[in-house]
Amino acid sequence: MKYIALLRGINIGRNKRIKMADLVKTLESLGFKNVKTYLQSGNVIFEHDSSDIMEIAGSIERKISQTFPFYVDVIIRTKDELENIVKGNPFIKEPDIELDKLHVTFLADIPDQKAVLNLDVNVAENEKFEIIGREVYLYCPNGYSRTKLKNDVFERKLNTTATTRNWKTTNKLFELSS
Repeated sequence: MKYIALLRGINIGRNKRIKMADLVKTLESLGFKNVKTYLQSGNVIFEHDSSDIMEIAGSIERKISQTFPFYVDVIIRTKDELENIVKGNPFIKEPDIELDKLHVTFLADIPDQKAVLNLDVNVAENEKFEIIGREVYLYCPNGYSRTKLKNDVFERKLNTTATTRNWKTTNKLFELSS
């Protein structure tokens, strides 16, 4: 089965640096096949026989901790899940939406429905977000760097791990996995 691993917070600033060639070798040492990366921000596409996503994520997290001097959260999606994410973006067909202002926050777990209903987030003018399953679709017309809709907000309020990719990267990961 084909998977996409999204590593949270690597190669941002001086901390948690991993060369992509080293990341490929690390995943290959776990028996993953056809491992390829996209960009330097922890996007990995690979094949594996297991269908246990939590086990796969856990094995990657453990191996990274053993190989590098830090811990990294890993969120996994299948190729089919990524296709549904790309096709299911609620903002894509809205008028006046700028594609370069779209992002997807990938959550490790489906958030508790009560937490979603009670979610109180300070949204700037014209910003939008919608939670569908394990994804938070974001529209940040002022740019992601200026929004308060960051990973840590969703992690804290929804009690899960999160990592965000822009719309172009999300689509490219789907394309590379197909």
